[in-house]
Amino acid sequence: MRIEGVILDWAGTTVDYGCFAPVQVFMDIFEEIDILLTMEEVRVPMGQLKWDHIQSLLQMPRIEAAFQEKFNRGYTEADIDELHDRFEPKLLAILPQYGKPIPYVVETIQQLKQQGLKIGATTGYTSAMLSIVEKTAKKYGYEPDHWVTPDLVMDKGRPYPYMIYENMKQLGLRHHAQVVKVGDTISDIQEANSAGVWAIGIVKGSSMLGLTEAEVEQLSPEEERQITARVRKNYMEAGAHGVIEDISQLPRMIEQINERLMKGAALCPSASIVV
Repeated sequence: MRIEGVILDWAGTTVDYGCFAPVQVFMDIFEEIDILLTMEEVRVPMGQLKWDHIQSLLQMPRIEAAFQEKFNRGYTEADIDELHDRFEPKLLAILPQYGKPIPYVVETIQQLKQQGLKIGATTGYTSAMLSIVEKTAKKYGYEPDHWVTPDLVMDKGRPYPYMIYENMKQLGLRHHAQVVKVGDTISDIQEANSAGVWAIGIVKGSSMLGLTEAEVEQLSPEEERQITARVRKNYMEAGAHGVIEDISQLPRMIEQINERLMKGAALCPSASIVV
């Protein structure tokens, strides 16, 4: 038994270093109703369907209290709908700027394809949003074999497993233990765990790290070590089987998983993999 397929996230994993496109828009739409969010708050639900993300933000005690103070009432689903209606056109307008692949993505995915692996993708974006990102990424040389968005599985996005299952069906992947999911958020890890596939977190370029490429390059070795350790710890506590610094380490991670599969290893979050 060997790994047959890899399911990748988009923003923060394969494109949009630091996952900044949706973060900025979430902050903008709440600012329009005079509620200021921190970047840390916005990143907590990252990876969810965008409507669900807005709901998760409004459920946070500080933000819920701010909404109550501003409008003298609690939020309703109509409020989530209104914020989502503001969100979508703003994001669609800027997405063409955020489809460039993160370093090492194009060559690493080409390597995996040459090895015979199928490449799928899941996301928190809708089909309309991802179609824009996908076109830009393709111009730079990155193109998965298949991708699935929440609206293609009845809006059952992360942490539900259905986007992974639909990728597996379309790509002809036979067994969950032969599939690796790679992502940059806790939602990605939860999605992988729900589907019973190998869950791999990525550090550089991730929403979990939340830094631009320039900011990462300016870190001292000790700062980078400390931040990487924190991100790794968060992934592992969420149920990741392994963590990679960047996507160039993915082929080696897959080799290690294959070695364990040959020995009959079961999927077990406590049995972590170290690159």
